[in-house]
Amino acid sequence: MVGPGERAGVANQKIGASLAKFDPRGRKVKILATLGPASRSPEMIEQLLRAGADAFRVNMSHGDHETHAQTIAAIRAVEKDVGRPVAVLCDLQGPKLRVGQFAGGKAVIRHGSHFTLDRDPTPGDENRVCLPHPELFGVLEKGQRLLIDDGKLRLRVIRAEADAILCSAEVGGVISDRKGVNVPDAVVPVPALTEKDRRDLTFALEQGADWIALSFVQRPEDVAEARKLMGASQTALMAKIEKPAAIGRLEEIVELADGIMVARGDLGVELNPEEVPPLQKRIVEITRRSGKPVVVATQMLESMIESPAPTRAEVSDVANAVYDGADAVMLSAETASGAWPVEAVTIMHRIAAQVESDPGYAERVHFTQVSPDATTADALAQASATIAETVKVAGIIVFTGSGSTARRVARERPGVPMLVLTPSQRIARRLALLWGTHAVQTKDIGSFEEMIAKGKRMALRHGFAAAGSKLIALAGVPFGTPGSTNLLHVVTVSGDELNRHGG
Repeated sequence: MVGPGERAGVANQKIGASLAKFDPRGRKVKILATLGPASRSPEMIEQLLRAGADAFRVNMSHGDHETHAQTIAAIRAVEKDVGRPVAVLCDLQGPKLRVGQFAGGKAVIRHGSHFTLDRDPTPGDENRVCLPHPELFGVLEKGQRLLIDDGKLRLRVIRAEADAILCSAEVGGVISDRKGVNVPDAVVPVPALTEKDRRDLTFALEQGADWIALSFVQRPEDVAEARKLMGASQTALMAKIEKPAAIGRLEEIVELADGIMVARGDLGVELNPEEVPPLQKRIVEITRRSGKPVVVATQMLESMIESPAPTRAEVSDVANAVYDGADAVMLSAETASGAWPVEAVTIMHRIAAQVESDPGYAERVHFTQVSPDATTADALAQASATIAETVKVAGIIVFTGSGSTARRVARERPGVPMLVLTPSQRIARRLALLWGTHAVQTKDIGSFEEMIAKGKRMALRHGFAAAGSKLIALAGVPFGTPGSTNLLHVVTVSGDELNRHGG
C-alpha cells in the first residue's frame, strides 16, 4: 500500500515538472517557506522556488549544524540555477521553559486540584514536579497563570515561595516529561539568547544567513543584546513577537530590529484566541509605518500538513494578511514536514495573487497611513508612488547600495512593481522579504546617462517594460554614496532600446 509520503513525492514531482517559471512581478507579498525533512533536498527546494517561494526559513530548534549547512548550500546552488536572489532566514530557538520529569514519564493532574512546581529534582507525580528554572520562583505572584503543553493545561498561582509554587489546576489533564511552560503574566528574567542560541547564531553568520530571527523577545534590550553579539555583520535581525510582554514596548522593539515577525504560535497560547487578530493587525500597522518588513507566521495553512487543500478559514486568514499589507506570509510545518509542501506554496501564491488582483485591494492596503520623514529620500519615495498613480508607468526602478531607498518606496505600497538594482548580493537577497521588490545584483552606475541606459535595459531584460513604457527611476547623486537618494526621473522606453536590450 502506498503511504502518504510516497503519494506526496509522486504528486510533487508531477507538479514541479509542470510548473512554469515563476514570475516575481505577478505578486507583491512574499512567501517564506520553512525547510525540513520533507523539503530540504535540492530538487524540492527548486520546486518550492518555482512554485512561488521567495525565501527559506531554517529552524534552528531542530536538526544539527551539519544538516543546516547542507540545506543552506543547497539553497545557494538552486538560487544560482534559478537566477534570482533568495533570502535565508535562520530562526533561533530562544529560551524555552520546561517542566522536569515524571515517575513513569507522565501523570494526570485532576481538574480543580492543587499542583506544586518546586526545585526538587525527584521525578514528579500527580501532585508535584520539578521546575528547573530558578529565575521563575522570584517573579511569579498570586493570581498569575502558568500554561503547560501549549496551553492544554492551565494552572493559577495560589502561593509563590522561594522553592515552591502552589497552583490550582483550572484545566487539568495528562502532563508528561519536559513539556513546555508559558508564563503570560510576567516578564521572565531570562536572556533572549541561550548558550545554544549563541552557538547557532555564530554558525548562521558563518553560513552567510541573510536574516536572523530572534525568538521570545520580551523587551528592546533583547534585540540590543543580539545586535551586539552580531557585531559588524551585515545580516539583518528580525524580532519575533510571541510574548505579551513585548506588546507594551513594541515600537521600541520595531525601532531596534530590521524586521518583525508576528509569531502567532506562542502568542496564541499566552493570549485569549480573540485577542490575536486585532493584535496582529496592530503589529503589522506599526511595523509598516517604520518601513521595515513584517512577516505573518504560524498555522496559515495548517491543514495542508496532511491535506492537499486548505480550509476556507485558512484561505481567508492568508488573504487578510495580504489585504493588511504584510510584506511576507510564512509556511511552517506545511513545507517543513507536511505531505504537500509544493501544493502549500502554490496555493499560498494563488491566494495572494487573487487578493492583489482585487479592485479593492489598493484601497484596503492603504488603510494604514504612512507619513514620510522630513528627508529628501522619503519625499522622493512618496512622490514616486504618487506619480505612479497619476501617470501610467510600468514600474519603479530603484538604484540602491544599502536597500534603504527600496524600503522607503515599499512603505508607500505603490501600485506598480519595483525593480531594485544593487551592486550588493547581500542586499539583493535581504530584499527577498520586502513587499513589491524584485532585486537584481548588477554593477554600480557612475553617471546620469549610465543610470538611464541601465535602468531601461534591465527593465526590458527582466520583463518590467515594453516599447513605449514609462518608468520611474530613483537614485542618489553622487552615485555609489549610500543614503544620498536625491534624484527622480521619468523615462520612456523606445523601440530601438527594445531591439538592443540584450546587450
